[in-house]
Amino acid sequence: MLDMKWIRANQEQVQTVANQKGIQISIAELLLKDEKKRLLQQETEVFRAERNKLSNQIGRLVKQGAHSEVEQIRQRVKESNEKLAVLETELVRAEEQVAELMVLVPNIVSPDTPGGRSDADNVERRRVGEAPSFAFETRDHMELGELHEMVDVQRGVKAAGSRNYYLKGAGVLLHRAVQQLAIDLLLRKGYTLLDVPLMVRTEAMNHTGFFPLGEDQTYRIANEDKWLVGTSEVPLITFHANEIVEADVPIKLAAASNCFRSEVGSAGRDVHGLYRVHQFAKVEQVIICKADPELSERLLQEITANAEELLQLLELPYRVMAVCTGDMSQKTYKQYDIETWMPSRGAYGETHSSSNLHDFQARRSNIRYRAEDGTLLYCHTLNNTAVASPRILIPLLENHQQEDGSIHIPAALRPYMNGMERLMVT
Repeated sequence: MLDMKWIRANQEQVQTVANQKGIQISIAELLLKDEKKRLLQQETEVFRAERNKLSNQIGRLVKQGAHSEVEQIRQRVKESNEKLAVLETELVRAEEQVAELMVLVPNIVSPDTPGGRSDADNVERRRVGEAPSFAFETRDHMELGELHEMVDVQRGVKAAGSRNYYLKGAGVLLHRAVQQLAIDLLLRKGYTLLDVPLMVRTEAMNHTGFFPLGEDQTYRIANEDKWLVGTSEVPLITFHANEIVEADVPIKLAAASNCFRSEVGSAGRDVHGLYRVHQFAKVEQVIICKADPELSERLLQEITANAEELLQLLELPYRVMAVCTGDMSQKTYKQYDIETWMPSRGAYGETHSSSNLHDFQARRSNIRYRAEDGTLLYCHTLNNTAVASPRILIPLLENHQQEDGSIHIPAALRPYMNGMERLMVT
């Protein structure tokens, strides 16, 4: 969330960003309702002060025996209480109306964020590695998965409906290997590893900026105030919610967890195979740091580099994209997507995302630190997908396939694959 004073001083900028991000909100309406709320607060405080003053007078007059005056003042207190009750009701409603609009206000975007309406307008910043050229007819990841008996979608659908799957044998080993490789990479870089709750309260989803606009992407637990997380970013940030933290050194947290998303609105080739499924696993990195734009920008580059290092260890070609305004979420200040080459698509497909949120998320989650002068300031927060599986298995299988159907295992994965250098067709 943004500071109301800042919104008031930068109304046009906030409205422009809301329009760019496709968020339906009138900032002018918000400011009008906030003005009404502030006037009601002032009026309410005046009546409360008057009522308290009169109540104090009653005590003094009773001691003096001025009973006729006491009755007059009591009548005035009664009238003040009646008026105050009306004002307090109006104030509560005004506060609710402001709060309803405030949760829709988007974060502003960085000056170097490209303009655009969709992912088609994202801008390539760099490309690493060359897409392989095959001298044979290639198989897609589903054909390779079936050939090696690694994936069973039909039984996944039987058990849980569309966009579900079973991983088997070497498929499970690869799924776990890429996660452990990412975990070990982050541990070497000083991250603290957490095992996190997969069910969180509505409050946690609101405070981290995933609600109210992301409710349709989230599974709710029936008859409970709990939701299945679509990313461990939610419990990682909530770990420090409503706390004053020590931020002299950036707080670096990581988690490997299952994630769940309804994927409402996705269609076409994105729903083929393992690209867009309802349940997946993700290793997430989260950083909480001081409210220093230069520092958080440097950390954004760092967490993006961590994901790139993972892809380089997996020997996969990729490109880094600057995400445009129309493809960004409400909470994001600046974002990179990393897209990995997927031969079956003949294109790059998104596998990672890095975001700098500045203090937007920390304001909603009430995460603060104490500056040198003692002032309490809201932190900056950042997050990045270190790896997500089974989506990463798509480029891993397809780029490393051999003519005989075998699959090359990158050297970095072999310690987690019982030393196997290649998956052979049995």
